[in-house]
Amino acid sequence: MLRSLPISFSFFWLLGFVGSAQAELQLPSIFGDSMVIQRDQKVHVWGWTNPGQEVTAQLGDRSGKATASDSGRFDLMINPLPAGGPYELVINADEQKVFTDVLVGEVWVCSGQSNMAWPIQSANDADLEMLSANFPEIRLISVPQVGTQEPQRDFEGSWKAATPESVADFSAVGFLFGRRLHQVLDVPIGLIDNAWGGSSAEAWIPRDVLEKDGKYDGLLADWDQRMANYDYQAIVADWETKHRKWVADGRKGNPPRRPRDDSAGNHRPANIYNGVLLPTIGYTMRGVIWYQGESNASRAYQYRDLFPLMIQTWREKWSQGDFPFYWVQLADFRAETDQPTDSDWAELREAQTMTMTRLANTGQAVIVDIGEGRDIHPRNKQIVANRLARWALAKDYGYDIVHQSPTFADVQFDGKQATLTFDYVGAGLYTFDVNEPIGFAIAGEDRVFHTADAKLVGKNKIIVSSTEVPEPVAVRYAWADNPVSNVQSRDGLPLTPFRTDQWPGVTAPAE
Repeated sequence: MLRSLPISFSFFWLLGFVGSAQAELQLPSIFGDSMVIQRDQKVHVWGWTNPGQEVTAQLGDRSGKATASDSGRFDLMINPLPAGGPYELVINADEQKVFTDVLVGEVWVCSGQSNMAWPIQSANDADLEMLSANFPEIRLISVPQVGTQEPQRDFEGSWKAATPESVADFSAVGFLFGRRLHQVLDVPIGLIDNAWGGSSAEAWIPRDVLEKDGKYDGLLADWDQRMANYDYQAIVADWETKHRKWVADGRKGNPPRRPRDDSAGNHRPANIYNGVLLPTIGYTMRGVIWYQGESNASRAYQYRDLFPLMIQTWREKWSQGDFPFYWVQLADFRAETDQPTDSDWAELREAQTMTMTRLANTGQAVIVDIGEGRDIHPRNKQIVANRLARWALAKDYGYDIVHQSPTFADVQFDGKQATLTFDYVGAGLYTFDVNEPIGFAIAGEDRVFHTADAKLVGKNKIIVSSTEVPEPVAVRYAWADNPVSNVQSRDGLPLTPFRTDQWPGVTAPAE
């Protein structure tokens, strides 16, 4: 429990007026009892007190100090500590605050939309996962969903140890990822869950960044026009009238759906950045895991630039360099198809894959093999978490394990067939369930795709052809919302969906 120690105040009596007391020492809720501090990095501590006030902080045998600015904000750095604890974090200004049971270990932000927010209690084996969730050195904190155009400096939340009760509503992917790291690294783990179901990527980016970029003027203008005469109270009043009528008519059929406040919602540009992300920016951490994209699928070509912009912006605002950022590619969803087709979800997956070539220290967990056609929320969060954990363990913690899905590298066309070469095949390419590779389509200059025959050649090559395409010029794999496909590495990581052509897709902007 946070302890606030009393201080003495000076009072001035003048013409019957009592002078105001000094400003209270305040820190955002990301600092609290039972928190986890990032090991082996300088620890950033910030808050607010009287302008010009000297502030000191002590954590174990490390300390830092700073002077509050004219606005009263202070920012100080504490020299790195190795994993360990528990410690007290003591902040001294005109008063003192003490945070207890502080551990030092690895801190990760768990972000995105509903598939990241999806709780343990709704995942596969929920009962077993909760029964076994006794990890006093895994600490959890969740940030409430506040959508606003006004920058927020704090949120309501507190750190809790992982118990059967506390993990029930926590991000399943986040907790299972953190548990895997804890089991391998044997250090405390801190997990910050700020996911918001259904959110659009632009809601996670400051408005001025979107404006400065110049590619999103139309998007911003549409929202400005929409909000110009937006009256949520009038919309609610109209709903209440319809609801009363529905009741009066004997509650026949479905009731009118209560409207959402779009002005404070999860699609409006900058809303989530201001209300959810900003209060935590600067908290020293290792990296981010991200599961989002569904809400941007209809604008997949835009996502090619929007997603990297979001990552770059977070990195700039956090001032921790190019920290690790690993995401989950969209799973298979909607009606299953084994025929070549156009797909906005395929194009969104392509945009996600492209981001790895544009930004350093990024990685993608491919899960096109574990989705559920009838449900946008696959319950198998264990596999998702493990595939993210592979990236972190390999890239950030030095473990020699396979972590990247096989990826298209090259294609050579020779007469009626195409020879595909792949990178990151691990122990070699393999086909699940049946011997022949499934999921390939091939096209000629007419751009009409036909299902292709395919065969594995050696460790990292596949040859594809079709009697319908005598002179192929393009190949696609798993190019559908819910493709029928079966190629993976022998290590169990599915082949990344791809295409060799650059023909305009269904979400390409009109020329």
